[in-house]
Parts: sequence; C-alpha cells; structure tokens
Amino acid sequence: MRMMQGRKKIQEIPLDRIQPNPSQPRRIFSSEDLEGLAASIHTNGLLQPLTVRRGMSGNYELIAGERRLRACRMLGMKTAPCIVSDCDDRQSAIFAMLENLQRQDLQLFEEAEGIQRLIAEWGVTQEEAAMRLGKSQSAIANKLRLLKLTPEERRRITEAGLTERHARALIRLSDEKVRGRALTEIIERGLNVQQTDELIDKILITVKKEKSSCKRTFVVKDVRIFINTINHAIDAMRQAGINARTEKRETEEYIECIVKIPKNAGRRSTAGKPA
Repeated sequence: MRMMQGRKKIQEIPLDRIQPNPSQPRRIFSSEDLEGLAASIHTNGLLQPLTVRRGMSGNYELIAGERRLRACRMLGMKTAPCIVSDCDDRQSAIFAMLENLQRQDLQLFEEAEGIQRLIAEWGVTQEEAAMRLGKSQSAIANKLRLLKLTPEERRRITEAGLTERHARALIRLSDEKVRGRALTEIIERGLNVQQTDELIDKILITVKKEKSSCKRTFVVKDVRIFINTINHAIDAMRQAGINARTEKRETEEYIECIVKIPKNAGRRSTAGKPA
C-alpha cells in the first residue's frame, strides 16, 4: 500500500523489519500509557505514521514513533504505515530527540541524557541543540547540569516523583554524602520546591560555618608551631651561653612575642677563648 502525505511517500512496512533507534532518548515506557495508545489505535487506526530509514539487509531503522511501534506490536499488527526518510545517523539521532521533546513527556533525566548524547556522539554544539530544540542556551546548560547528580541520585529522584527544580536545588550541594542525606530528608518529609530550597540554604550555611571553624583551628595550630619555633631558638641561644629571653602577651587581636638578646652576648661568648 502506498499513499502520499504532502510530498512524502507512506509505505506499509512489516513490523518485524523495523529495528529500534539506538539513539532513542526515552528509556521508560509506561505500560498504562501504551495500553491506552493501543486501544486508541485499535479503534481509530494509526493516525500518525512511523518515521523510518532504510537499514541493512532490507530492514528499516525507526527514527520516530517508538510508543506507536510498541502499541502496534501489542495489538499484534503485522504492518504499519511508515514515512521512509533519507537521513544519516546524525540526523536520525536529532530527529528522534526532537520528536520526543516535542511530546513534552520525556522524563527529566532522559531529556538531559538525550541532549548530552547529541553533543557527545554527534558533535552538536549547545548553540545548535538550543536552536533545533527551540530552547535558550541557558536552558540547555541547565538541563546538562542535572547530569552532575549520580545515577543513583537520579533514580531516587525519578522514583520519588520529584521535579527538575528539586534536582537543581540539590546540585547546589557539591559534597555527595551531604547531598545524599539532603535527598533522603526531602523524600521522607515530602518537601515541596520552596521547602527544598530552604533546606539547602540551611545546609550550605552549616557547611560554611564548619569550614570556617576548621580553617580557624588550622590557623591556631599554625601560630602555635611558629611560637614553638621561637621558643626552640631561645633555648638554643641559652645553651650557647647567650642570655636571650622572650616575652609573650596576648590581646583580642594579636599575640605579641618580644625576643630580647643582649647586645654584648657575642663578645662575652668569645671572651674566654685563647688568642
């Protein structure tokens, strides 16, 4: 069966000859959604053809329409109407990403991972990705920042049904252990975005205070080392016969250390030597 949709030919292609798109950004397919789509296709037919390209050995590779393809297979259909497109690997990956993003139902990390693959595998710049996907470059950058979260953190966020704004708040915590504890609290307490931001603010303040306290401790230790060095020098001079002494005084701002060495200490130390 051959029809025309605009200027594109539509062909009935056996489903067993259609291979999935390796660049498909979607990883999670809801069984409930697929069953609903299958019911719609059963009642109304496949209103939007699949988009494929020719592959090896007479087979085809899916470009767009993964959900529709799965629903058709659920119904036991043998063939489906397809638009055969002449495109390369790079174009196929971009088309698959575009098709899913335009549906607005990609899971947030699937979207970020898909954009990253476009950039890493197909040499698409952030600027080009933004232009093709109809987003600003800052929006693309924010999506990619989500990937700073570990795979385990992404899994927990997804399973808990948290939003992108929850994830972006967590990224503010650079320490993975601190971030993990914060994520646990967010999930267990069911915090909304505003409450999550407030929690992260409190954690950052606490971390800053701890670092400041730790820094002051190191400074005090360093000062003690310097003072001990002075004391050792005084002891060494006394052992050499020089009556040196030190006076210490501590104020709120300073530790004052005065070293007194007799001016004639050197002459006395050599007075008893033979000529």
